[in-house]
Amino acid sequence: MKGKLKIVLPLALLLVLGGLYKVVLAKPTETKHKVNGQVYVLPKEFLLNLADQHFVKLNVGLVLAEGQVPEKAEGTPPPDGFGPLEQEAVVRDVITDTITDATSKQLVSRPGRNKLKAKLLKRLRAETDVKVNDVLFTDVAVQ
Repeated sequence: MKGKLKIVLPLALLLVLGGLYKVVLAKPTETKHKVNGQVYVLPKEFLLNLADQHFVKLNVGLVLAEGQVPEKAEGTPPPDGFGPLEQEAVVRDVITDTITDATSKQLVSRPGRNKLKAKLLKRLRAETDVKVNDVLFTDVAVQ
């Protein structure tokens, strides 16, 4: 019995000390965010004609790099329906130009929407100074 106690007691002590280290002394692990950046939803929706004679009502959000979304517009306030993003007019133009070339089938299918988002992301990165990480379609209605 004493032989087993000599083995079990140090092991139990080691387990308790290991648990205390994990809970009290170990550095907390960094939590990984599921969204990489700040989400900015363009305040004005899009109502666009599509290439196949249908139309779409669309709300678009952008996942921007940290610090890209200004708190308030400085100087002259933007026109009605526009937010504080500096190049919002250019962003809206790129979105309008890209979506009007699409068909209703592309917008109602998940693979089609994903391809359009990738195309928008590529164009926004190439044609604007806005640091966009992702494009979101928050609402889509095709008729």
